[in-house]
Amino acid sequence: MVAMILVTGATGTIGSDVVRRLVARGEKVRALTRDPGGAQLPPGVEAVRGHHRDLDSVAAAMAGADAAFLVGVFGPEDADSDGGMVRAARAAGVRRVVKLSAISAGDPRTGLGGIAHGHGEEAVRESGLEWVILRPSAFASNTLSWAEAIRSGEPAPNMLGVGRQGVVDPRDVAEVAVAALVDAGHVGRTYTLTGPETLSPQDQAAVLGEVLGGRVELRDLTPPQTRELLVASGWSEQAAQGLLRSVRFVAEGGNAVVTGDVEEVLGRPARTYREWAREVFGGGGG
Repeated sequence: MVAMILVTGATGTIGSDVVRRLVARGEKVRALTRDPGGAQLPPGVEAVRGHHRDLDSVAAAMAGADAAFLVGVFGPEDADSDGGMVRAARAAGVRRVVKLSAISAGDPRTGLGGIAHGHGEEAVRESGLEWVILRPSAFASNTLSWAEAIRSGEPAPNMLGVGRQGVVDPRDVAEVAVAALVDAGHVGRTYTLTGPETLSPQDQAAVLGEVLGGRVELRDLTPPQTRELLVASGWSEQAAQGLLRSVRFVAEGGNAVVTGDVEEVLGRPARTYREWAREVFGGGGG
């Protein structure tokens, strides 16, 4: 009998790719989503309604699962989401949990999200379950937020100054997550997942310009302008202030980190930002 793997955050950037890759392997997959009817999931996936903050729905989704992919922190209001999901997993008899965390998790300089991820990691490590923690750097797909400005010929907003990051292809993160879910050789490991080089926003804009055949301009934002943009986009004042701490951390070089963890797990080099940009912005596939 094929063991059931629960994927939370199943329609997000990483979760949706984890689901797709697990199904391609022939795994039995249950997807936790707020809208099972509207979720675009591969055939054969069991879609269940729920949300990481609704612990009753999480507990129901965990029933009968052997492993779970935990995606539970998106802002200050999610501070105990990981802890709640871990408790539900333990109560349901789940054997292994894989937590999607973030680079520099637990460092107070990273703001509320980083602190919450640190608490989540602690809950996972102390759960008594088999565990794996994934700490991705900035996703290459974050620059999709520039798409509207690029299409309109306007400078794209840049809140990170010249801060360099080990930008990682989200597909590499999903592929590592699948390996962690199905291969016991990763149990007890914390992987920091980066691309093969550090890149500033200016570096990324230059790559996009080459791929698109034109210059991509950036508009540097001051902290007050960043806060104003976040609040206008629907962020709460508390969440915006928390992100400003993270922005400052990155701008000052806190995430200028490259590791070989992707290659260690996957047996091949991490994809470059240029590869991602060519496939996504250049029409080269997914």
